Amino acid sequence: MSYRTTLDFFLYDWLAIPSLNTRERFADHSRETFDAVLDNSERIAAKEFAPYNRQIDLEEPHFDGETVTMPACTGRAVQAYVASGMMSAAQDYDHGGMQLPCVMEMAANSFFSMSSIAIFGYPMLTLGNANLLLAHGTEKQKAVFAQPELSGKWFGTMCLSEPQAGSSLSDIATRAQPDGADYESDPLGPRYRLRGNKMWISGGEHELSENIVHLVLAKIPDADGKLPPGVKGISLFIVSKKLVNADGTLSGARNDVVLAGLNHKLGYRGTTNTLLNFGEGKFQPGGSAGAIGYRVGEPGQGLKYMFHMMNEARIGVGMGATMLGMAGYLASLDYARNRPQGRPMQTGGKDASAPQVKIIEHADVKRMLLAQKSYSEGALALGLYCARLVDEQHTGAPEAAAEAGLLLEMLTPIAKSWPSEWCLEANSLAIQVLGGCGYTRDFPVEQYWRDNRLNMIHEGTHGIQGMDLLGRKVVMQNGKGLLLLASRMTDTIKRASAHAGLQEHAKALGEAVKALGAATQVAWSGGTPVEVLANATLYLQAFGHVVLSWVWLDVAITATVQGNEALREGKLAACRYFFHYELPKIEAWLQVVRARDQTCAAMQDDWF
Repeated sequence: MSYRTTLDFFLYDWLAIPSLNTRERFADHSRETFDAVLDNSERIAAKEFAPYNRQIDLEEPHFDGETVTMPACTGRAVQAYVASGMMSAAQDYDHGGMQLPCVMEMAANSFFSMSSIAIFGYPMLTLGNANLLLAHGTEKQKAVFAQPELSGKWFGTMCLSEPQAGSSLSDIATRAQPDGADYESDPLGPRYRLRGNKMWISGGEHELSENIVHLVLAKIPDADGKLPPGVKGISLFIVSKKLVNADGTLSGARNDVVLAGLNHKLGYRGTTNTLLNFGEGKFQPGGSAGAIGYRVGEPGQGLKYMFHMMNEARIGVGMGATMLGMAGYLASLDYARNRPQGRPMQTGGKDASAPQVKIIEHADVKRMLLAQKSYSEGALALGLYCARLVDEQHTGAPEAAAEAGLLLEMLTPIAKSWPSEWCLEANSLAIQVLGGCGYTRDFPVEQYWRDNRLNMIHEGTHGIQGMDLLGRKVVMQNGKGLLLLASRMTDTIKRASAHAGLQEHAKALGEAVKALGAATQVAWSGGTPVEVLANATLYLQAFGHVVLSWVWLDVAITATVQGNEALREGKLAACRYFFHYELPKIEAWLQVVRARDQTCAAMQDDWF
């Protein structure tokens, strides 16, 4: 079963995406235009991305003190992506876009993520940057900074973390000082001078585009020169690598943004990851030290604006993890179909004169392949479902749009974290299927694992996602989001109960939903936030498994009427696997949550 066959099934049969074409924004589209976008993306990814995934891993970007150098294939691949029109695929016609639904944009981009996640990192970051400016920037900022990004002339980054403040953004120390008495009259926005250091900035320096637009979180000092404490004092600034004139042309001068060095990573090696110094004085635009930046929106609202990009990026991270899991699954499936080893167990497996069988005939290899299938395809279905919610939020009737937004709030921590953990496990299983070959660089599966290991860390670590889910999402609006999600699951359970082959799964999901709700209530009944959140990660895992069980059951309902027998039986088998092998795990996790177990939290430093 090809990846494209599965993708088409999810888009057209399960999610019924062509029904969106009845909405004004998507009225010019049809199944034919959607297929054309998918065909083109699949072709370009196979030709310009996939052949160079190993090369960019082996030939890491390097910095000679002045310039970052990387293989020429990276630039060719990125320009092929730009030429495809995908940089602005979901944007308005007025912005040069195709007005594609978000779900189709994400589906088309999945080919690039699967072919080379490190190359795709550059346009992915740029898209998120431009979308933030379109949502919160002035008309001038949109025209001068976002539009060149959407055309692929300039690329973009997000600059949050600092050496002393990784995920703890309240502790950032980068400061933004108003630049002169007339700082508020600049046509590009209120003008500031930024000084500070930013760490872990993907795409922070390269020669792939004529300019790089950094979106930088910084604090504006008070009258005494002190930085306001906490996240409420954070503002957002546009700081470009090269200075830009009011008409959008480049001035020819460098801004005071300097690359201090490249980070050398386990995976994702083709994407530069940088330490940037702002305002160290190497370049002094206007004769003064300090990087020139233009404030986006109101002071003190920077984190709110940045989270527009962060939430989008978190779903994108989940899809990236998903496609790495999918790539490993397909590679190990191909290997298992062609690698002879061992004899049929039906004959005792001891007749040396009997011909060897392909390893896919062995039950344990089937187990590992089926686990990978259930993880990667389930994660894909979840990611596409979330993208479909984005379309509903933007183009649906008011009530449906509000519900879609609330469901997205609930599901974003899962859409980011679940694929990041379980598609990484899929990559580990892919290595196991290949055995010793999987542990060598002669085969691609070890690189998929290394690339995927980042996804549990960036855009909010696993632990942060768990605390966000248990500490904020499930209790917001008195649990309204949790109840809405539970009602969607209940609807699927009712529909599945009408199918004889799915009744057992429907019952199991119903019990899991009740167990999750009870654990949530018990955990917060009398427990302090410190006690409850001590086991937020286990809650996240249990919650994610319940969500994926729901997704698989909903997919299975559609699969029961699928005419393609191999596709139907494959999806139903993956659903059975998840319910029989994965869903039972939640009881152990929820028991710890219900008990508010303090084993880990109570551990003392010197006991280690």
